Amino acid sequence: MSGLADKRKFYINGQWVAPSQPNDLEVIDPSTEEPVAVISLGGQADTDAAVAAAKAAFPAWAATPPAERLAHVEKILEIYKRRAPDMAAAISAEMGAPQDMSLNDQTAAGSYHIETFIEAFKGFEFIRPLRPDTPTSMVAWEPVGVVGLITPWNWPMNQVTLKVIPALLAGDTVVLKPSEIAPLSSIVFTEIVDEAGLPPGVYNMVNGDGVGVGSQLSVHPDVDMISFTGSTRAGIAITKAAADTLKKVALELGGKGANLVFADADEKAVVRGARHCFYNSGQSCNAPTRMLVERSFYETAVEQARKVAEETAVASAHQPGRHIGPVVSKQQWDKIQDLIQKGIDEGARLVAGGPGLPEGVNRGYFVRPTVFADVTNDMTIARQEIFGPVLSIIPFDSEEEAVGIANDTIYGLTNYVQTGDGARRNRLARQLRAGMIETNGQSRGRGSAFGGVKASGRAREGGVWGLEEFMDSKQISGWDPEA
Repeated sequence: MSGLADKRKFYINGQWVAPSQPNDLEVIDPSTEEPVAVISLGGQADTDAAVAAAKAAFPAWAATPPAERLAHVEKILEIYKRRAPDMAAAISAEMGAPQDMSLNDQTAAGSYHIETFIEAFKGFEFIRPLRPDTPTSMVAWEPVGVVGLITPWNWPMNQVTLKVIPALLAGDTVVLKPSEIAPLSSIVFTEIVDEAGLPPGVYNMVNGDGVGVGSQLSVHPDVDMISFTGSTRAGIAITKAAADTLKKVALELGGKGANLVFADADEKAVVRGARHCFYNSGQSCNAPTRMLVERSFYETAVEQARKVAEETAVASAHQPGRHIGPVVSKQQWDKIQDLIQKGIDEGARLVAGGPGLPEGVNRGYFVRPTVFADVTNDMTIARQEIFGPVLSIIPFDSEEEAVGIANDTIYGLTNYVQTGDGARRNRLARQLRAGMIETNGQSRGRGSAFGGVKASGRAREGGVWGLEEFMDSKQISGWDPEA
């Protein structure tokens, strides 16, 4: 283990503490396949200690004035911005986001969410009349309690800040379990929170895997809520595990986004959609991985997507530039390779990319940007979330057919529409079954909530909705407005 960064400690009750029992796990750099750090996987005693610290800290933290909680979060933001280079380096090393993207997108997503939560919180009324005409009937928003937060490896700080920050602002106390594959960024984040000086026990972090700490938090009688981002399979298991203790459960799960491209779309629509699919090496739950194209424009679109794939450079995360990096692990690489082969075997037309490592690469978990055309919606590559840089292109003849194909999936996270027809955009935005609809490459407004429907889970993360997710509403009668 000499030469590896020793990151075995957990953060419990305001202190860095050794695990109750050694259980080492190496963190692998996906660009090199070499270990870069060693962490420890927590056990029941570590989980219990973290939950006990959070439970003890909850009454005082819940009773703090909102302005005080806000000041702590503003301090976290200030330190986070200062530590941005450290955060970016950790993310590149642990999950393979290229240097520039890691700083400007991955790390910046965290500061963006902290800022938008601060904005939403400043206008948030914790107690307010039910209606203007009911001054004695009140709605109060109150913290849920001890919250277990289980976060993924693909957008580590995006997800950590979408959970930790609103929970702290709401008055909850937290136990964070980051992905054991990509824990280094959460260790940096924990150093930031420690420097910000929260009261002991308000924020705790225990590394571990899903079957260990993840399951222990899900069934723990003193955990009042679980917020989980990850696979649909794991989300189902967590929901079942949490049922016996009647926890509040918020799930942000997988996706199989449909991108409906009509012949009257702007000239950059296909390029934009293909780049979005390959972005973060395809490891985004909201990636537009199914491109549905109007028949009259179909072959042109296929050719444009092929060109994007062939122009997308693949290289180490440790160099600057606009390339994509590796996927996170050998396990993910193998899964993606199997699905690419499945696409070929099931008769889709391979337009670009394909199985194997990119040319000139002999190590690292790199995937060739891949485009399949003539995909039908019953093929495996159209049904399963691949989580790699693989685009499936499907033709359609009518608007109704496009909606039918788009909605014919277990998922419902983000769908995309590209058309110059405003009335059609509005129609489709209402007909497509998803938590988010993005049209013509326009981002959703600042403070929008992120979340889906169906097998994508029904969490709402970000903005006012993200604050309310970590609170319970209380209805009060007979309130004295003069008191």
